[in-house]
Amino acid sequence: MHFTVNPSAVTDATVSVPGDKSVSHRALMLGSIADGRTDISGFLAGDDCLATLAAISAMGIKIERPSATDVVIHGAGLRGYRKPDGPLDLGNSGTAMRLMVGLLSGQQFSSTLTGDESLTSRPMQRVITPLAEMGARIESDNGRPPLTVRGQTSMQAIEYVLPVASAQVKSAILLAGLYANGTTKVVEPAVTRDHTERMFESMGVNVSSSGNRIAIEGGQTPHASHVAVPADLSSAAFVILAALISEKADVLIKNVGVNPTRAGVIDILQSMGADIQLESPRLLGQEPVADVRVRASRLHGRPVDPALVSLAIDEFPVLFVAAAAAHGKTTFTGIGELRVKESDRIAAMSAGLRALGIEVDESEDGAIVHGGKLSGGSVESCGDHRIAMSFAVAATIASDVVTVHDVAAVDTSFPGFRDCLAMVGADIHVGQG
Repeated sequence: MHFTVNPSAVTDATVSVPGDKSVSHRALMLGSIADGRTDISGFLAGDDCLATLAAISAMGIKIERPSATDVVIHGAGLRGYRKPDGPLDLGNSGTAMRLMVGLLSGQQFSSTLTGDESLTSRPMQRVITPLAEMGARIESDNGRPPLTVRGQTSMQAIEYVLPVASAQVKSAILLAGLYANGTTKVVEPAVTRDHTERMFESMGVNVSSSGNRIAIEGGQTPHASHVAVPADLSSAAFVILAALISEKADVLIKNVGVNPTRAGVIDILQSMGADIQLESPRLLGQEPVADVRVRASRLHGRPVDPALVSLAIDEFPVLFVAAAAAHGKTTFTGIGELRVKESDRIAAMSAGLRALGIEVDESEDGAIVHGGKLSGGSVESCGDHRIAMSFAVAATIASDVVTVHDVAAVDTSFPGFRDCLAMVGADIHVGQG
């Protein structure tokens, strides 16, 4: 499957984007180990979250789907899972894989987690190591999936200093901490998204934060509740980019999650001159949300503060395109984590931008993007949903038609992406092959 995008006049519009993927994953997991019925609204019915839903269902949790974006989970408590009949296939989702390992480490049975070709090539040792220190027994393929988790009923609390800032690893340890004896503590080298901590609080689990240290006492069972999932900022970032690099668009995106631990993309774009405003700020549960207004802007290249990397880790493909459209050069450093995402995102973005006539100097943990005029051409997405969507947006300001190959994975996080981009004026078509 591929996108064909013609140069387009992005126009004024009011749009919505799907629910937050990170929050949807966590709502399913915490709801499944809660003490009763949890109702989720605004659920992201993308492939990644549906894989998590299927895995939980395979372990005996009753789940109802009143609509595509509403889910009812009948939680079975901390140890209510049943041994699944076979391996749990988590598709393309690294979030599901890493968080589920933490959740399953304290169960009373063994289970195997696997996924597609991309997921089974991704490193998992950074989550295996701390869980093993807690007493988990996890077998892997040289640190990569499939992962076989030999459930333990005698997990022990630890204090763990994360060598690399990672919300996924932090969350896996905190989830395992529910099953551990004592108080589990995680120390972060930099702030990462705190959706897990916020959802713990909304479901009555006592988790404390002091500076860069997060602690949770074992044995707590989440209380069932209603979880309203905000629109996903990572998905909104593509619409934000389309408006910013347009000639004169004024676009409003409704009900977007603007949690400060993941809003780095807004901070970085604003530092480049982006006209982005947060209107009607409010809370959905414990999550901050706002309507995001974006107006076409003259962007300027600049060095990006490495301290913001962990707050925008999923949005760097968008930022690479913003840098390509900016005046001057933009320097990214400290983004080596991008090399072990769904693809090597530094390499994929650099190669794609070069294919469209943009000069990029690539390094091991960063890149320098020299702003310029994008040409038409053909781009490989490497099967990575964020790469595919970033280049589809970039194509709206190219001088000629752009073809983006291998875009089927877009549905993992942003079902309806083509239609949403078309609503703001993009001339985008989906083709087979």
